[in-house]
Amino acid sequence: MTVAIVLSAALAALVLAIALVLPAINSPTVPFGVRVPAQRADDPTVVRQTRVYRWRVLLSGIVAIGVCLAIYGMTGETLLLPLSVLVLVGFWYGCFFLANHEIRAAKAAGGWYEGVRQGIAVDTELRTDPPRFPWLWLAPALIITIATVVIGVISYPSMPDVLAVHYGAKGIPNRSAAKSIGTAFSLVFVQIGVTALLVGIAAAILFRSRPDIDPAHPAGSAHWHRRYMLLGAKALLGLLAMIDLAMLGSSLLMWTGTVTPWAPLVVALPILAAVAVAVVVFARNNRARDEGEEDTGLTHREDDKYWRSGLFYVNREDHALMVPRRFGLGWTLNFGNPKAAMLLAGVVALIGLVITLRFAG
Repeated sequence: MTVAIVLSAALAALVLAIALVLPAINSPTVPFGVRVPAQRADDPTVVRQTRVYRWRVLLSGIVAIGVCLAIYGMTGETLLLPLSVLVLVGFWYGCFFLANHEIRAAKAAGGWYEGVRQGIAVDTELRTDPPRFPWLWLAPALIITIATVVIGVISYPSMPDVLAVHYGAKGIPNRSAAKSIGTAFSLVFVQIGVTALLVGIAAAILFRSRPDIDPAHPAGSAHWHRRYMLLGAKALLGLLAMIDLAMLGSSLLMWTGTVTPWAPLVVALPILAAVAVAVVVFARNNRARDEGEEDTGLTHREDDKYWRSGLFYVNREDHALMVPRRFGLGWTLNFGNPKAAMLLAGVVALIGLVITLRFAG
């Protein structure tokens, strides 16, 4: 029970911290997903909405966590602890949409783009000389997966006839299944599926994403974007290694029949730690640094029509599979690209695999 409280509190704190700092680390020319000229980045409306957004997020976060803890205290249902995180995310995006709406309305009413020289900058070398895939960063995940397979094969004859395939919040098995290849190696299949998915996403970031290069400082922006793409791919592969490590730990619990109140930590701790590290690394590198490049006098073209509510990018004329997020860290799919549906289908298939293998017993 204590473990569930600690994990839920840590996750809620991480989500709340991300929500509060995002306005400061995102590009100042896309406040809350609205494209604005650089000279309007400090407009009173933007400043006011940033302040109001933070207060709304902080207060709603306190309310969401407090209500869920109160209900948990009355009912004892540990499911309500992670539910508080989902409620917090819902409040977070509600606060974002309110700020997005207000800034978009002020932009339209004030004619912020009238008389502004708009331009587009591209980095043609991304096609002729793309970044190299960081294969060395994939090695830890592959080693952990192979080690899981080897340990599983050696341990299979001595495994219990009934395997615990799921642990509750208190570390007590609450679902079991008869020993079989599918049951014993279910998490190995998950490892393989997650590896294929995240490697595919890392490759898409490097080779199928479109950089959002600043036409005011094209050379420095292009140079930063190359580094950021490589950083993103490495962060994904590092996260992959921690997910595979969590699957190895969970498999060992299942294969040995170990019952411990710390069982949830075996899965949650490596993944949560990797996510926290990735968030910090992305946050520190999420904006291009001023390298003293002369300003061209151009600004980004007004392209809000392709961004639904500032979050979802839909452009059938853009062949890129992924584009940098306007609000948040990393990239988002171009939902106008048919291949985005294939990637989403892969995610759904992986979730279906987990449900089938882990809960069918």
